[in-house]
Amino acid sequence: MLTITTTNNLDGYEVVEYLGIVTGEAVSGINMFRDIGAGFRNVFGGRSAGYEDEMQQAREEVLSEMSARAESMGANAVIGVSVGYETFAEMIMTCATGTAVRVRRKA
Repeated sequence: MLTITTTNNLDGYEVVEYLGIVTGEAVSGINMFRDIGAGFRNVFGGRSAGYEDEMQQAREEVLSEMSARAESMGANAVIGVSVGYETFAEMIMTCATGTAVRVRRKA
């Protein structure tokens, strides 16, 4: 199993090789009915479960895609991971970026 972390190192491990930057990207369309519900919540308050579910699914997809790309490079960890979101029109873009590395347990 590939280790993914937002930190630049892993306690008890040392980076033995930096393999390069890896990314995962997803662009998701927003359902019209979710938009209507979210619009009401913007006026009256509350959370938008539809948007939250969409963002969670997109986050899982981009992290999985990034992991697969790192593994194909021979990595056993991805460090310095960042996940970002951007909205435009009726879409949400989600991107994960990190550094694929090989690590080994410190002696």
